[in-house]
Amino acid sequence: MNEEILVNVTPQETRVAVIAAGQVQELVVERALNRGLVGNIYVGKVARVLPGMQSAFVEIGLERAAFLHVADIWEARRHGAPNGGEARRAGNGDAAKSEPARPIERILAEGQPVMVQVVKDPIGSKGARLSTQLSVAGRLLVYLPQDPHIGVSQRIEDEAGRAALRGKLKELVPPDEKGGFILRTLAEGASEAELSADIAYLRQVWRDIQGRAAGSTPGVEPPRLVYQDLSLAERVLRDMVTEATAAVRVDSRENFQKLDAFAQAYMPALRGRLEHYTGERPLFELHNVEPEIEKALARRVDLKSGGTLVIDQTEAMTTIDVNTGGYVGQRNFDDTVFKTNLEAAQAIARQLRLRNLGGIIVVDFIDMDSAEHRAAVLEELGRALARDRTRTTVSGFTALGLVEMTRKRTRESLAHVLCEPCAACGGRGEVKTARTVCYEVLREILREARAFDAKEYRVLASPPVYEMFQEEESGALAMLSDFIKKPVSVQVETSYSQEQYDIVLL
Repeated sequence: MNEEILVNVTPQETRVAVIAAGQVQELVVERALNRGLVGNIYVGKVARVLPGMQSAFVEIGLERAAFLHVADIWEARRHGAPNGGEARRAGNGDAAKSEPARPIERILAEGQPVMVQVVKDPIGSKGARLSTQLSVAGRLLVYLPQDPHIGVSQRIEDEAGRAALRGKLKELVPPDEKGGFILRTLAEGASEAELSADIAYLRQVWRDIQGRAAGSTPGVEPPRLVYQDLSLAERVLRDMVTEATAAVRVDSRENFQKLDAFAQAYMPALRGRLEHYTGERPLFELHNVEPEIEKALARRVDLKSGGTLVIDQTEAMTTIDVNTGGYVGQRNFDDTVFKTNLEAAQAIARQLRLRNLGGIIVVDFIDMDSAEHRAAVLEELGRALARDRTRTTVSGFTALGLVEMTRKRTRESLAHVLCEPCAACGGRGEVKTARTVCYEVLREILREARAFDAKEYRVLASPPVYEMFQEEESGALAMLSDFIKKPVSVQVETSYSQEQYDIVLL
């Protein structure tokens, strides 16, 4: 499937859209004020060690201290991480099993400097997630300076091809190399010259990191940044361009020149597919991306058949409900349900990419009695998820007929980047009715009258609440006034939200 990658750049933000089969398949937004941290390497300072949680908080210069678990400490992994922690990447497993586990309090101490890498951006109220197993990504390889392991991306499924790639790389690695490499998917068809160039580039980057980490400025203590990952536009060339990519269009001359220079230095074969868009219409408007962004923020997604998805994102998980909507099918109810679920499986995979939804995801497909139909829907979902660059795991149908799955979460979802909780409802998605607020006001006035001896009570309320008091609830207001033997008046405040009100004691 041929695809195009659109890069829209302004001084404030960079937006990337992947277009395939006439549809926006993926969206990434990065703002200059809140650039992603994944891949950054810091010399941090241990702020607190928590033996009971086998974790530590590390100051790396962010608003909140970052989190480091013992399973993500390379020194602990080499001795067998406690609590059954698994290595984030395959290493020398035999050595790890032969030595006793080391608890975190024997590895880290408060105030200790430590070199760490961000593996997950701060999300919601949680700080960044760290690891001391460092890695530096190149175009074809990922360099592991602490681990002599040679690995191959799981996306390369051919065992013979994996073995051949591993053997080719071992021959190219310099004899003095103490680190290891992981072959990325793009390395599958790479030449020896390209692999050698990537090895040399990554080794030089690591030497630069070591130099910055070892160098010290008088009076400057950790934390400090020693390596920052590429900009979003550069990461597009490094991580997102594949053989299926027909063109990468950039609407900024300055950034096109930077990307062209980057491609010339590290991936010259891509230069022919890199284009500078100079049209009068905005790039995203020309390709109908702006409406897709609005749809990706909506709770409801309409399917072509008439069915719908209802997507609710919470802090703990995301739920997706599939409904038939107006689709009635052409034969029978089972056929209608099956076809709707098949279409929903494709749409769900696309929505996960568009919205960058991660963590636990629960899908409530329409109930199917046929085991064959359930298996076909799961197969379709797996096929649709196969193009996702982010790792996903599908657990199948539960006893309640729900599909449980997980998607790796390394950065904020699209909604969290572009939106904030509603000031009127506090993020609930609902507001109290005007009548409910009226009754709250009546109770509050009664409480105030028992506590204070005011001459008069004046209510400041939103237009809907004011109108309710003037019409349907005017009798209740008069009854309360008679009961407390004090006048009560209502004044409209057009700037108030429906739930907002104040009671002034005069």
